[in-house]
Amino acid sequence: MDETCSQDVSRWELARGEGAYPAALEDMEHPPKVIYGRGDPEALSTMCLSIIGARRATPYGIAVASMAARIAAESGITVVSGGAMGCDAAAARGALDAGGKTVVVSGVGADGVYPSSSRDVFDRAVRQGGAVISMVPWGSPVQRWAFPQRNGLIAALSVAVVVSEASARSGTASTATAAFDLGREVYAVPGSIFSPESQGANALIRDGAHIITCEADLEMLISRDYGVLRMIQEDLPTPRGRVLSALVASPMRADDLAAHLGEEPLTMLRILAEYEVHGVVQRLPDGRYAPTRETLLGHGRMGS
Repeated sequence: MDETCSQDVSRWELARGEGAYPAALEDMEHPPKVIYGRGDPEALSTMCLSIIGARRATPYGIAVASMAARIAAESGITVVSGGAMGCDAAAARGALDAGGKTVVVSGVGADGVYPSSSRDVFDRAVRQGGAVISMVPWGSPVQRWAFPQRNGLIAALSVAVVVSEASARSGTASTATAAFDLGREVYAVPGSIFSPESQGANALIRDGAHIITCEADLEMLISRDYGVLRMIQEDLPTPRGRVLSALVASPMRADDLAAHLGEEPLTMLRILAEYEVHGVVQRLPDGRYAPTRETLLGHGRMGS
């Protein structure tokens, strides 16, 4: 575990029964006896939206998490996540970059950082008026059993949970199930039926989660469930061409994309190479191509 300063003066503990203990946690079957934290404990009692998703996220899932967090921050809502790599970290950074607050529910001691790639998220959460919290004591190392327990805490803290991307069997899916059990609202973003990374989110929609197909959908749900309105109106996204439309639907290898669009494989390789140079697409470890996060958020520098 990557430790932060053990003498952090912002440390605090909230015992169940104390006035500052978050009332929302009383809905849990077994509320934690003590919450250990750094930062501002009052962040736990603000309006919160939990944003969760796959650790090994695609650019699509990361862009969705970032977008949802930005909308939440612009609506004055604190974003809650687990601080993990992938969608969790993207959600926290999206909220922080938009000037909002985030609460990181850690699976290790609240004085630690796990994973180390999320150190900026943990540090900025505390600096920008949010908090890092944990159900396990100070100095606790990585323990597998602690992560499923913290998932229930992530669900309980918020009025609603956004699932940006999830496989069928995952911690994300279990957190969404915990949210359903607690009577929380669950919002899910659909993905390609051919993508394993979207099977969990698609199943949640099938089973009753509210579907998010665009920014306006999320704004409407936040307005309904939180009683607040977003203060910033974004421009509509620019139209996408055939190549990006196909890759947004499902990441593909160059030869599969060529066959899908009726193009020569060599021509498609040249197009993808040019797009990759300009940051429009990226090649995934398995050889498939996908739009970059910037492209999905509407900031790509090329058309298609």
